[in-house]
Amino acid sequence: MLMETNEESGQEQIKTSEDSVIVIYNEPVMQSALDAIPVLTKNGEITIRAKGNSIPNAVAVANIITENILKGNSKIHKITVDSEPIHEMGRTLSSIEIILRKY
Repeated sequence: MLMETNEESGQEQIKTSEDSVIVIYNEPVMQSALDAIPVLTKNGEITIRAKGNSIPNAVAVANIITENILKGNSKIHKITVDSEPIHEMGRTLSSIEIILRKY
């Protein structure tokens, strides 16, 4: 985890290394949560990312980790929701990024 201070705004920005990012697909949520635990334990922080139909799975993984597996030892630090247009299809694709921290 790398922290930088933005001189214009004075706010700290956290840059996560790619080894602390877990991308969630349409897989069993319990297996994804169990796969994320060693990364969170090693780095102290994990970023869970998902797009489209996988967003509910990402939310479920974050809840399983914070509410069941590491209850009282982790918390959701930040949630970012975004969308991007898909011009070929005339639709938008939503995405979510959930940052969990172990303490």
